[in-house]
Amino acid sequence: MTDQPDLVLTDAAAARVAAIAERQHKPAILRLSVEGGGCSGFQYRFGLADGVETDDRVAETAGVKLVVDSISLDLVRGARVDFVESLGGTAFRVDNPNAASGCGCGSSFSV
Repeated sequence: MTDQPDLVLTDAAAARVAAIAERQHKPAILRLSVEGGGCSGFQYRFGLADGVETDDRVAETAGVKLVVDSISLDLVRGARVDFVESLGGTAFRVDNPNAASGCGCGSSFSV
């Protein structure tokens, strides 16, 4: 059995977070949290964080941190956070192995 990391932040996502953080004069720390709601039961929330909390799990890529609190981690363990650009726009995307189903917009899921 291979040891899979709890979280992965892709190079594309790290570059985007770094650019946003620089413009906003904030640390390059992206917080991913999971909240109830959305069209499939749970929804992802992204935001820049001022720091890392004691119960956070941290993934780091190119000096950029992705942080997830311990409660949200149970729902996104093993997830890969990417940044994608398409005709529909640009967005952070979560590839979550725990999601049993998701919605068309990709921002909510069920387990």
